[in-house]
Amino acid sequence: MPVVVVRSARRRRTVSADIRDGVLRVSIPGHFSASQEKHWVKRMVERMAQKYPTAPPVESDAPVPDLLLRAEELARRFLDGRGVPARISWVTNQNSRWASATPAHRTIRLSHRLQGMPDWVVDYVILHEMAHLIEPSHSPAFWRLLTSYPRTETAKAFLDGAAFAAHRNLIDTGGGTGPTAHS
Repeated sequence: MPVVVVRSARRRRTVSADIRDGVLRVSIPGHFSASQEKHWVKRMVERMAQKYPTAPPVESDAPVPDLLLRAEELARRFLDGRGVPARISWVTNQNSRWASATPAHRTIRLSHRLQGMPDWVVDYVILHEMAHLIEPSHSPAFWRLLTSYPRTETAKAFLDGAAFAAHRNLIDTGGGTGPTAHS
């Protein structure tokens, strides 16, 4: 997993680490020496590797034809045919999100942690990401795009509950942290 070190002048003594989109971000005080940085990065990499074992590898960002057909159907039913991605795939490097979209490339990546969840939850996540292909921010216009999907609020609540349980190790999520409820 790639590591990014974030130095902060405001941070005085503490070191923290989190995983975002498959990148381990280690935040350290700005005054740390190179040897202190090396020590803490090594320590945090080891700690995160123990805490969040990696999931089994799958084809790296490989497009899935069934997902594209599903996205096309959802776009037709709920987004007036708009927001269809050029590429949609399952990935194993999204440990802090359920999914992500890149509007410039019209791509959607779904966390493998969604696999096995109810179809209506996965449909919501796909619609959420397709809405980002139309409206990149979480603006009022973005949320209006999702009003036609009748299970938006229920799916958001389901994902919030799953994230809550995963973050507290109340359920087995196959390793890693429970993703956040929204992308």
